[in-house]
Amino acid sequence: MKPIPLSLYIHIPWCIKKCPYCDFNSHEARNDVPEFDYVKALLKDLESELPHIWGRPIASIFIGGGTPSLFSAQAIELLMSGLRERLPIRPNMEITLEANPSTFEQERFSAYRESGINRLSIGIQSFSNAKLKALGRIHDSSEALDAATIAKKAGFDNFNLDLMFGLPQQSMQQALDDLQQAIDCSPQHLSWYQLTIEENTLFHHAPPVLPDDELLWELQEGGQRLLAGAGFSQYEVSAYAKPKYQCHHNNNYWQYGDYLGIGAGAHGKLSMPDGSIIRHLKVRHPEQYMKQAMLNTPRSSTHHVAEKDRSFEFMLNALRLKNGFSAELFSERTRLDFAVVEKKLAQISQKGLLKSKGGRFWPSDKGWAFLNDAMEVFIED
Repeated sequence: MKPIPLSLYIHIPWCIKKCPYCDFNSHEARNDVPEFDYVKALLKDLESELPHIWGRPIASIFIGGGTPSLFSAQAIELLMSGLRERLPIRPNMEITLEANPSTFEQERFSAYRESGINRLSIGIQSFSNAKLKALGRIHDSSEALDAATIAKKAGFDNFNLDLMFGLPQQSMQQALDDLQQAIDCSPQHLSWYQLTIEENTLFHHAPPVLPDDELLWELQEGGQRLLAGAGFSQYEVSAYAKPKYQCHHNNNYWQYGDYLGIGAGAHGKLSMPDGSIIRHLKVRHPEQYMKQAMLNTPRSSTHHVAEKDRSFEFMLNALRLKNGFSAELFSERTRLDFAVVEKKLAQISQKGLLKSKGGRFWPSDKGWAFLNDAMEVFIED
């Protein structure tokens, strides 16, 4: 059986302020964050998971949140040192840390770089002060612009900017101005995605006025033209990269690779030697998580992914990719015979939502616009 790539996701759950659109497991840091105790808990969590991944190399590491850049350089160095002691980390492996512009300090970020972090993902969202205020962000436009400059001075030659479109009362010109400013910051990667209203968020309870569907379509097409003209290739629904700078960690996730999740509320997926696929979830609340991790019981739940659900899970991710997937990859990652999805793929093709050639399948332009319609075929009754 061909080895499946394994990534490591590390969740740091605190942020300065909870954004009204955010449905991630994040908690406002009302007092000093117990960063060193939390790092100890993360490493204990990792140790409890090691028996499940013995002998498997790590393909990438992603430190997400919350706001991981709330942690001091000393705490991140302690974390990175602990990871190196416990895992075979290859030189030049992609190691990403999420950061917010309000937390940018060149000295701290230079220390992050020295500790082994080699990629940043910076949550800009907009360069408009009015839009940032509407989104509940605590940074302003000048801090957003400074963040990219500080990242470069700190030694980062690989960083992503997160940017939203379809913001409250946003016009076409405002969206494209935002995107052009992001391009002018010279990132190697851009995540450009539509603001959506998620359950269990403040925006869900008090929805803002968002652009209508026709304008959203125009925004998306205009932005894609602008990005392509600037040398960014779209390789996933909301991901654009300069050549050789696609995000390895996210690609592994979208290709139904394995990932170990540590940290409060982190989840993971592991393919086991017996052919089963297991998903795990960690205790959500930070204080309770730290207690359970130190007792070697950080998981809150574990379940086996049924064979009937694997096709849906695989397609939910792989159909987001511009280059799609191969029949071989499907079988390798799901441990299923490709025949179980051939008829369903044919149905999608007949609707004009899918293209194929030489055993490879990818969404058509129409398929990308109607991914939910394509996915309905894989939902089991």
